[in-house]
Parts: sequence; C-alpha cells; structure tokens
Amino acid sequence: MKDNLRQYVSKSISLSDRELDEFCDLFQSSTVKKKSFLLKEGEVCEFEGFVTKGLFRVYRVHSNGVEQILYFAIENWWVTDLDSFTNASVSKLHIQALEDSEVLLISRKDKEYVYEHIPKIEKLFRVMTQKTHIALQQRMMDNLSKTADQLYLDFIEKYPQLSQRLNNLQIASYLGISHEFLSRIRKKIFIK
Repeated sequence: MKDNLRQYVSKSISLSDRELDEFCDLFQSSTVKKKSFLLKEGEVCEFEGFVTKGLFRVYRVHSNGVEQILYFAIENWWVTDLDSFTNASVSKLHIQALEDSEVLLISRKDKEYVYEHIPKIEKLFRVMTQKTHIALQQRMMDNLSKTADQLYLDFIEKYPQLSQRLNNLQIASYLGISHEFLSRIRKKIFIK
C-alpha cells in the first residue's frame, strides 16, 4: 500500500530514501468496507488519509435531510475533514467508502512530528493545500457562472475515471442538483 504513497511523494518533492521511509512509516493502513465510515459528523477527525484503493465520498447532511457531496477521493487522492483535523474540532462531515477501500492514515501528532524532523514534507502539504484551494475556488466560480448542463459535462470530462464509478444520485449530489434534473440533462446530451 505504501508504494503508491512513495511514488506520489517522489513526484512532488525530493527526499532521501531514509526520509521517505521515515515519512511513510508514520502512516497506518486501514481497510474500509463499502458503505462503512472513516468519519461521521460529530466526531473529531484524527487523520489525513491517502487513498491507495477504492473510492470515498466526503459529504454533509443538511437540516432538511438532503446530502451534499463536497468531494470524492479515489486512488492517489487525499481525504480528510481539514477543519476538524487542523483545529481538533467536531466534524460537520461524513467520510464514507463507496467501494471496498484501503487508505493510509497519518495522525495530527505524527504530521507535526514530520514537519519538525523532515521540513521538506511541509512543502508537499503546502503545495497540496494550494492545489486544493485553487480547485475549490474554480468550483465556486463554475457553480456561480455555469449551467447545470455545463457543470455535468465539465465533471465527466475532468474526471472520466471517477464518473464511471459513480451513480447518478452521487453525481447529482456533488453538482448540487436533483437526480431527476440530472436525468433530464443526460437525456438531452445523449440525444444530440
């Protein structure tokens, strides 16, 4: 499982073999069955996770019972509730496996340790945070300026490997539209 993490880190920053081993050894592997939770609302997120196999959804449930998916995480993507993890606060999110999955988890304490002992790792997480911030900013701008049709087409173009692993309800929840509206969009697109 840690080979994926090693490759991911090596593509982003240069570490000695000793540093890479030390960093990877701080992660604990976890197997999560389909429909099981890594995190539930009301818990404190004690980890950042690197997905080595499978698929997760990160979502919240609104007071009216409607689920809103913030993001998905597949192989070589990271998964966490950053607010809860960083601030040791109660999570407002759920993290659930949509497939049988495997994930490598690092604790807050171990992450702080690695920042102190392998400072290059801080660059890795800074760059990841910047990329995430840019993606979220782009998603907000798209949601404000694009039609639901455009958002759907962008999603399947940007994430073809992901869109094939999700059902229409999950995609609709991510896009912030109803399942029925997504069905109409798909009919309209595939009739053309």
